[in-house]
Amino acid sequence: MNKKGIGIILVLVVLIIIIISIITLNGKTKVEDKNIDGNLEDIMQKLYSNIPEEEMPSALVNTVVTDENVEYYLGTSDIDYVEAVASEPSMSSIAHSIVLLRVENSAQAQKVKQKIKENVNPRKWVCVWVEDENVKVESRGNLVVLIMNDALSDKILENFNNL
Repeated sequence: MNKKGIGIILVLVVLIIIIISIITLNGKTKVEDKNIDGNLEDIMQKLYSNIPEEEMPSALVNTVVTDENVEYYLGTSDIDYVEAVASEPSMSSIAHSIVLLRVENSAQAQKVKQKIKENVNPRKWVCVWVEDENVKVESRGNLVVLIMNDALSDKILENFNNL
């Protein structure tokens, strides 16, 4: 067989692989597009799973995010959400904040995620702050999470991604 024949066979094999891939993936929902059901406070507990108690901030309190406090938690009040809850220590000298938001759909989650990234203030506390690289904003389906913690942000994000 000459080089031209081998080239044609290779092109056909690649085309077949592409077609099979398209057929296989067609109609499947990506993991990040699947909504996560459940109560936000229960989901918040899952974000802390597998973190040893001695590494956890003490005296964590969940607070419902409202029109009156949304700007404190997210840096802006210009965010549309269905419901939201924040988890922070009752002692504000600890730089730790996690906010879970449920929005209408995954498309809106992408917009909300961007707006939070642009506006959140990791220096909102009086004497402490979180380094910028430890501020994480991600989404899964219609759920958005904001994580601000220097020591635990990667672990909490991993827990969120494993929901």
